[in-house]
Amino acid sequence: MIFHITQRTAWETAVARGRYLSDSFHKEGFIHCSTLEQVLAPANRLYQGEVGLVLLCIDPEEVDAPIVYEDIYHHGDKFPHIYGPLNINAVQRTVDFPPNMDGTFSLPPEIHL
Repeated sequence: MIFHITQRTAWETAVARGRYLSDSFHKEGFIHCSTLEQVLAPANRLYQGEVGLVLLCIDPEEVDAPIVYEDIYHHGDKFPHIYGPLNINAVQRTVDFPPNMDGTFSLPPEIHL
């Protein structure tokens, strides 16, 4: 599985349209994703304290667009990037992703390392 963090409302809109594109897709040309081991780093760096988020649990074998693992920020860690729209059927489930009381994130209990 790979994971993508988004607003629940954005995901609901995507389901109605039949495909998902992140806000950053139009600027960068890909959808940012993470492996399970990586997901908390961008969550805590980019979304601290944000509510209404969900984790999209994506089966990479079902994604129609190319997935490329890249270290675009030269931090030594390659993240999966989806180079095209995400087809809805590749998302195996969505999991609510609320922040902790201090605004940081922890993996939801139904997601395990």
